[in-house]
Amino acid sequence: MPVAQAFPVLVAPIFIANLMLIAHTLAAVQAHGLSRLEAQRLLLHALGRADHDRAWLLSHDGDTVPADAQYRLGALVQRYQKGEPMGYLLGYQAFYGLDLMVDARVLVPRPDTEPLVDWALELLEPLANAQVVDLGTGSGAIALALKSTQPKLQVLAVDASADALAVARANAERLGLHMDFVQTSWLEGITGPWDVIVSNPPYIADQDHHLATLTHEPLTALASGADGLDDVRSIIAQSTSRLKAGGWLLLEHGYDQAPAVRTLMQDAGFSHVQSRQDLAGIARCTGGQWPTALSPR
Repeated sequence: MPVAQAFPVLVAPIFIANLMLIAHTLAAVQAHGLSRLEAQRLLLHALGRADHDRAWLLSHDGDTVPADAQYRLGALVQRYQKGEPMGYLLGYQAFYGLDLMVDARVLVPRPDTEPLVDWALELLEPLANAQVVDLGTGSGAIALALKSTQPKLQVLAVDASADALAVARANAERLGLHMDFVQTSWLEGITGPWDVIVSNPPYIADQDHHLATLTHEPLTALASGADGLDDVRSIIAQSTSRLKAGGWLLLEHGYDQAPAVRTLMQDAGFSHVQSRQDLAGIARCTGGQWPTALSPR
């Protein structure tokens, strides 16, 4: 089969005698709107090579890409152009130094969530036998990042989706990290008390136009009511009876929701309520401490 037929996405004048070199292939993929790094990652995946083998591509840029790899790459490019996340195309996503398996059953972990992990670790590090629960764990990203960094933590990963928990369990098993898993809605049926409750819940408003660009990811993990805060309200309300005195609730939220989340936490009785910024300098996570008898609210 001619390469132009086997690889219809990349029909271009670069085809010479039905041969397509690595250098030409990367240029063709970039011509379809992908960055050089994205093109390299997809080509490596199509070739069955590791994601970190980009140096190999440079040293073999004159090699011919096999026809079957060209075909796989063309299919990947088509999926990418339709908005499918890179994590789904590759089957994994890097998060907090871990390579996590991801697919359409879970959200793709974002770097914006890593400061939430940093904050939780900061609070948990000085505690002996600390107990933490990750609500809406999805792929297990937050829970596994906490456990891998502080192996002595007692970690519970919670999700309402059996499919999501299957992904999280598979990631934990592959990484050799032991934790507990529960299928339930937020803290229903979970008693505690916990040192830290952490969550990256759905926080997009039901009618937000951004949802139109996220059609490949599970809607139930994205949208949460008219203002996007229905699940945040539920978590705050449930957490007050599940935290230890002095324990913390940490929540990720939308770029413009920090003031509203702070107000919700303060109204619920939390003290030391504050927000922290993501990697772009935007207040994207808010936390508060459940007061001890001597703590001011």
